[in-house]
Formats: sequence, structure tokens, C-alpha cells
Amino acid sequence: MSIAHSSERTTASAANSVGSKTHRATAEFSIAETRYLVKDLFEAKPAIYWTDFLVSMGIGAFCFTALLRGLFVPRLAGWLGIESAAFFYGTSAALFVIMCLAFYRATLFTHELVHLRENAVPGFRTAWNLMCGVPFLMPSFLYQTHVHHHMRKHYATKEDGEYLALGSSVWAIIGYLAQSFVIPVLAAVRFLVLTPAKWLHPSLARWVNARASAMVVDPAYVRPLPTDKELRLWRRQEVCCFVFCLTMAVLLISGVLPLKWLILAYSTAVTIIMLNAIRTLGAHRYIHSREHEVTFVEQLLDSVNYPNNPIISGLWAPVGLRFHALHHLFPSMPYHSLAEAHRRLMEQLPPDSPYRQTVSPGLWASLRQLWRTARQAKAQQAVATEVR
Repeated sequence: MSIAHSSERTTASAANSVGSKTHRATAEFSIAETRYLVKDLFEAKPAIYWTDFLVSMGIGAFCFTALLRGLFVPRLAGWLGIESAAFFYGTSAALFVIMCLAFYRATLFTHELVHLRENAVPGFRTAWNLMCGVPFLMPSFLYQTHVHHHMRKHYATKEDGEYLALGSSVWAIIGYLAQSFVIPVLAAVRFLVLTPAKWLHPSLARWVNARASAMVVDPAYVRPLPTDKELRLWRRQEVCCFVFCLTMAVLLISGVLPLKWLILAYSTAVTIIMLNAIRTLGAHRYIHSREHEVTFVEQLLDSVNYPNNPIISGLWAPVGLRFHALHHLFPSMPYHSLAEAHRRLMEQLPPDSPYRQTVSPGLWASLRQLWRTARQAKAQQAVATEVR
């Protein structure tokens, strides 16, 4: 993704422009006063977490099984008295879409786990890893680096693995989306091959821990090596993922699982990863160059909220992620409180509050703006090259 860094000066100028427009308003922005407006919304409700996650996993598992066995749609057609190929393929496609959206929602609870206080929802972390993290080869330790994305000194710098100057190059955007097709394969290699290999070779273990143990946007990101306590957790989750991969491999080779399982699993993984990649493109404006620290309010203004069309936006940005700017304002607020918190802030914050500038009319509008910014950066870079 080196393309993403080729126009950083152009992106930096855009960041400076945004910062200059909001300097006076941001100087008076008080996080403490803003927090006071939503102080009663920071308690996680276990019943919501468990119900949401289990229902999502249940719907996804049902659809996956129906598609794998291929019996549900013919039986449904027979029950309805329909003999049509269009019905068969249309219903199968609908099942696939529903399955991916349900699993997508379930997987994104990994984001909540990073911010959730220990024992705030008893047993949830373990259950999520066993039911979702391990089967999807995304155990929770892979996403613990997300805390760096919220640190003021790290956000939008090279220490932030979840940020690239995507507003500087259209090829950076295309390359980022293209990764979705190879990530499932890399995940399988990480846990089926590299995991046992690193147990045998300490030098390889250091490389794997630093270079292949984080779910980030930047493929060049180097993760800080884990502490002894963290490493013990890693090993437990790695063992579970290795055993899962080995079991699936044996079942596939022996013919117990059909090749259709592998094709369906890969297609599901690619779709989920692509959905999340598109969501990520709309989560921030990506106007910073990664060359220097930004202020907290600049971080807030670089993030986006999508309060409109809650049903649609809740599908592509589930588990509260449609309120991404609000999440950066209050990372510890549970996802089920974000909609009410946003409503209160929009009602009670002053008209010139920078928080109001975080609202986007929709994902398509944000993606078009990001693409337009990237194309402008390319044109400006070309002009700069000619001048030299």
C-alpha cells in the first residue's frame, strides 16, 4: 500500500484547511461538559449483548446450513407449489445475503470487546471467541491493537495501523478493497501453518507476533510484541484456531465435508471482509498525512456519523458503528447507547459545536467525497511533478 503515501503532502494541505476552519469552535469544545449530557449511558446491558449476538449467530448458522445442504429451498418451493429456477436462485441469493449480514454483525462484536470493561458482560468474551472468533479465524487478541487507534498521540500517525492516507490516491482505495479476496487465505495460513511453526522457531515467533497478528488497515504495520500475560492469552486462542483449521482440513481431505463447504466459507468470508472494508472507507475522511500528531478535535472531525436511515445504515455499519465519530468521542460507551447519546448531543450542543460537523447524509455521499479527494490529490501531484 505504498501508493497511499505518495500524495501525503496534498492530503496534509486538506487537513490544514479543515483545521483552520474549525479552530475557533474547537477551542471551546469541552469533552467533560459533553460527557455530562450522556453520563447515564455508559453502562453495558448484558441482555442486549447476549440476545443480539446469539440471534445474529443463529440466523447466520441457519442460512449457512441451508445453503450447504441444499434442502431448504427445494422444500420451501414444494411447500409453496412453485417450480421455478428463478425462485430457487433468488431464494438462495437471499439466504446468502441474510447469512452474510448476520455473521457480519456477529463478528463486529470484536470491536465492543476491545472497549468493554472486564466482566461488564460476564462470559461474553469467552463465548464470542468460541462461537465466532475461532471459527472465523479472528480471535479477539488480533484486534487489541485497536486501542492505539483511539490514542491521541497515535491516531492518524504511522503508529495507527487502522489509518492510511486513503484520501491521497484512488489506487490506495482500490488496493485496500482488493485485500478482501486474499485475507481469508492469509488467515488460514496464519493459524494452520505459521502458528505451529512459530512454536518451534522463536525467531519466527517474533516476526509472526509483530507482522501477522493484528487486524489492521495498514499491511506495513508492526505490532508491539506482547507481554508475558498477553502471550498466554494469545497461545490459548491460537491453539483453538489451529485445532479448528486442522479439523476442517482433515474433514475436507477425507471427504466428510464437501468442497462446497470450502467455497461457501470462502465466499462468506470475502463478502464480510468487503462489507467491513467499505464501512471502514466511510468511517473517516482520511485527510491526514500520518506525518504528525493531530488534536483530539481534529480526530473527531476526521470521523463520521450516519444517523439517517437507521435500518439501512445499521446493516452496513452494525453494532453502533454508524456513530463512528461519537464512538471516538466516547470509546467506552456501549453500542446500544449511541443512538440516544447522539440524539441528546444534537439537541443540546450549541449550533457551532464541531460535533455537528461529523454528520454525513449517507455512506454513498462519503465514499464519493473520498474518491473525489483522492482524484484531486492525484491531479495536484501531477501538477507538482511538472513544476519540478
